[in-house]
Amino acid sequence: MAGPPRRRPSAVIFDLDGVLVDAEIWWDEVRRTWAADRGRGWTPDDLAAVMGANSLGWARIMRERLDLDLPDQLIVDEIVAAMVERYERLGAPLIEGADAAVRRLAAAGVPLGLASSAHRAVIDAALAALGIGDLLAAVVSSDDVAHGKPAPDVYLLAASRMGVDPASCLVIEDSLNGVLAGRAAGMTVALVPNASVPPAPGAREAASVVLDSLAQLDPLVELPAA
Repeated sequence: MAGPPRRRPSAVIFDLDGVLVDAEIWWDEVRRTWAADRGRGWTPDDLAAVMGANSLGWARIMRERLDLDLPDQLIVDEIVAAMVERYERLGAPLIEGADAAVRRLAAAGVPLGLASSAHRAVIDAALAALGIGDLLAAVVSSDDVAHGKPAPDVYLLAASRMGVDPASCLVIEDSLNGVLAGRAAGMTVALVPNASVPPAPGAREAASVVLDSLAQLDPLVELPAA
């Protein structure tokens, strides 16, 4: 861990996929299966192309890259339904220490939010599986804003709903586009690289601080002594 924030944040805003749940691989598997069912391949370059986009954004990218003549909303509906079904059938794909970190910060009175590129139905399914929805003061999907990550919109809306200054927020991210979104919002960004889907080159350099795991988060937030 290097270069921690110099002041205690007034709020911590988490990304979801790759930070609280190890679901980036699920999205990739669902898209790969969906593409294969239509006689198309799905590559790592395709995965990189959709990272951070909101639902209609990644649906358009999928349609264009796979050369399909389908409505974007149909693509969204089918991919989202497959993701929600996985959560309902399998529960949350846990990242070690993630739910404990959220509960620990909440118990210490730290205001918490979530800002995700995922469709709201998938966010709700993930939070239900984790059982932490009631600990979050704001939950925002990129579908709620004009532009997905790396634009700052989703983080700015989360801060607005929480009634906090963006400059005083700490963002927890795992992807390059997420880091860029948080920085564009004027926030401090801690990168926690995900082992299943590592961040693109440049993420570490763009982040304010890099953590090995969420277990290292407490010093950044300066939790009060128990």
